[in-house]
Amino acid sequence: METSPVAKRSLASNSIGVAHIVFFVVAAAAPMAAVVGATPPAFAFGNIGVPGAFLLVGLLYLIFSAGFTAMARNVSSAGGFYTYISRGLGRPLGVGGAFLAIATYFTVQIGIYASLGVFTHAALAPLSVELPWWVWSLLVLLAVSWCGQRHIVFSGRLLGFCMIAELLILSLFAAGVIFHGGGPEGLTMAGLKPTDIFSPGIGVTLVFVVSAFIGFEATVIFGEEASNPDRAIPRATIAAVTIITLFYALVSWAVVQYYGASNVASKANESLEAFYFSAIAGTLGEWSIVAMNLLLLTSFFACLLSFHNTLNRYFFALGRDGLLWTGLSRIHNTNASPHIAGRVQAVLVAAILIGFTMANADPYAVVFSWMVAFAGIGILAIQILVSISIIAYFGRTPHDHSALRVYVAPAVAGLALLAAFIQVSRNLPLLTGSESVIVTMFPIFVLVIAAAGVATALRIRRTNPALYDRLDTTFAAATAEA
Repeated sequence: METSPVAKRSLASNSIGVAHIVFFVVAAAAPMAAVVGATPPAFAFGNIGVPGAFLLVGLLYLIFSAGFTAMARNVSSAGGFYTYISRGLGRPLGVGGAFLAIATYFTVQIGIYASLGVFTHAALAPLSVELPWWVWSLLVLLAVSWCGQRHIVFSGRLLGFCMIAELLILSLFAAGVIFHGGGPEGLTMAGLKPTDIFSPGIGVTLVFVVSAFIGFEATVIFGEEASNPDRAIPRATIAAVTIITLFYALVSWAVVQYYGASNVASKANESLEAFYFSAIAGTLGEWSIVAMNLLLLTSFFACLLSFHNTLNRYFFALGRDGLLWTGLSRIHNTNASPHIAGRVQAVLVAAILIGFTMANADPYAVVFSWMVAFAGIGILAIQILVSISIIAYFGRTPHDHSALRVYVAPAVAGLALLAAFIQVSRNLPLLTGSESVIVTMFPIFVLVIAAAGVATALRIRRTNPALYDRLDTTFAAATAEA
């Protein structure tokens, strides 16, 4: 029996701890998929500063986290960035941020489903299993949707298992490179030097590196279900960002050492798909290729499950607030999950994938590349708004935090994120390999989506003041009722 939104409007509190939240964030970063699938193009463009870029962007997000986690004491809703922006900059911009967040998570999911379909088709073709990429994508969608309807602890444990397996084999590779003293040029600082980072191709590098941190807000989105969120959210945020930063920097630095700084670009251009497979097989042995293929697919799955759960909670929060169909706020009586939101999301994802298939769009060159590129600039735009909202919120709310944490750090992060947004926007044709006018208009689409959210909120304020006054406050009401 399903619980009605009136009877129960909050998710299961005290269900997950710091470790579960970290698993969601790091799984969304998809260690294996990000390393094997995302960094080779950056190397191929001649920028060997990928390891240093991870450290630079990681430092930026740690600075961002200072104000982000400070505000988390007052904002622990499944609405994530939507609630942050609403509390800081007002409901119209909050709804604009929500619209943009939904578009961002939808597009990145579509891209990853397409990529997973391609890799699964390639992995099983030698076994005479010849199914189109979209069939695999839809089958995985069914599995992700089923897992997303289970209790949140189920997903947390599954993601933890996948994440540990991925980190283990990539760590073995890095350790093997160090143990053998590197490749033809030995162990050097190549890839970490400023001249390597800020070289041609930095815009392409940034979009892939920033994409590795998408899902960052899961620390707050799952705060509603966390045990002691005041402590769990800051700890999980710092832990997740630190793990992503150091691990990706280490593995990408190791591959530079394996091939040698002067050979990395040419090796990546020879074969993007084999770039890491060859390096890891050369370091660990041929057995690792089978393990890599399997873990690459589980990495995609874990990433999709994490994003699925995140977007479920966005739909749930917006349904609970009345911005979307209120049925999205229904909670499963047994699993305490937003199961209706998950079903609706799965149907929409399936429809979009089928639409791309009917249009004969290339699953990798178009669906994956375009969707990830859009998601990259979309998440940067949202994080810029959040940085500004943190400053605005603490500017009018009594607090005991230092000015460095709630004013200076968000300001520095916001300016750096703005610079990254501009740099990435300028390199979109290079990044996607397409001169299509649609690609060049991605930054405009981001602004239009946000503006549509603002216009929606203003229309609600004019036509339904009672609903407008409830926006971003239903979590507190639901908690009080519980």
